[in-house]
Amino acid sequence: MPITPTEQIWMNGELVPWDEARIHVLTHSLHYGMGVFEGIRAYETTDGPGVFRLTDHIERLERSAKIMGMSLPYSVDELVDATKAVVRSSGLPSCYIRPIAYYGYGEMGLNTLPCTVDVSIACWPWGAYLGDDAVTKGVRMKISTWLRHDHNAMPPASKTTGNYVNSSLAKVEALNAGYDEAIMLNPAGLVSECTGENIFVGRHGKLITPPVSAGALEGITQSTVAAIADDMGIDVVEGDLTRSDLYIADEMFVCGTAAEVSAVNSVDDRSIPCPGPVTSAIAAEYAKVVRGQVDRYKDWVELVR
Repeated sequence: MPITPTEQIWMNGELVPWDEARIHVLTHSLHYGMGVFEGIRAYETTDGPGVFRLTDHIERLERSAKIMGMSLPYSVDELVDATKAVVRSSGLPSCYIRPIAYYGYGEMGLNTLPCTVDVSIACWPWGAYLGDDAVTKGVRMKISTWLRHDHNAMPPASKTTGNYVNSSLAKVEALNAGYDEAIMLNPAGLVSECTGENIFVGRHGKLITPPVSAGALEGITQSTVAAIADDMGIDVVEGDLTRSDLYIADEMFVCGTAAEVSAVNSVDDRSIPCPGPVTSAIAAEYAKVVRGQVDRYKDWVELVR
C-alpha cells in the first residue's frame, strides 16, 4: 500500500518535518540490514486515538535490539512518549506506526561496535494489510519454496530488518503465482508463520498455533488472540503443524498488527471452510478490544491525549 505522508517524524529525540526525515546513502543498516523495528496501530476510541499494546511493542523492540547486540539510546518509557507525540502531531484518529532503530552513518564494514544507533518513529494512515474483506472472504495461501531461516542463522525471535528479505522473497513469489500470502516452513519442514503474520489452525474444537521454536515471531497480536479465545472458552495450544495439517483444517486464520485477524479460504488450492465460526467470533471481539470497547482489556489501549 502507498504511504500517505503526515506532518512530522520523530528522529533521534525531536520531531522533524516529514520530507526532512532523511538518512545518508552510506547509512550502515542500509547496506547490511542490521536494524530492528516494530509495527504498531493506533485506533480511534471515544477518548481520542489509542495505541494498542504500545508498551508491549516497544519492549519487544528492546528485546530485538538485545538479541542483535544493539544498545538502544532511549528507554522504553522515552520511546513510548515519543510514539504518542508522533501520533498526536499527525492529528489522525487512527494510524499505523513504525518505530525503527538502525546503525547510522559514519562507519562502514561488518563490525557494528563503533556504529551509532539512530531511532526514528513515523505514522501514517493504513488500512487492513490483506484487504478490508479478508475477515469475511478470506485469503488464498501458498506454501512458499523459501524456508524460514534457522535460529542459528538469522534469529527469527528478533524483528530485524534483514530478516524480512526472507519474507519479501516469499511474499512476492506468492503474489506472482496469484495468491494473497505465503506460508513459510522451517528447515525441519514444520509450519513457522506467514511472511508477516502468525497462524492459527482450528481442529476438533481447539486452536493450534506454531511455537517460537518453529521459527515464528512471538506475536503480540497472537497473544491478544489467545487471550480473547481463552475468555471465550476456546482451547488454544502451541504445537507443531505440518503442511498437511493446514490442508485439513476445520478453519484457519492469520493475525498480526498490520493484517489484524484475517480468515484463510485455501492453502495450496485446498479449500478451507471460511470464515469459520471461531474466526468470525474472534475477529469481531478483536475489533472491539483494540478500540478500548472491552473493559477487561482497556489497559492494553494507551491513549495519546
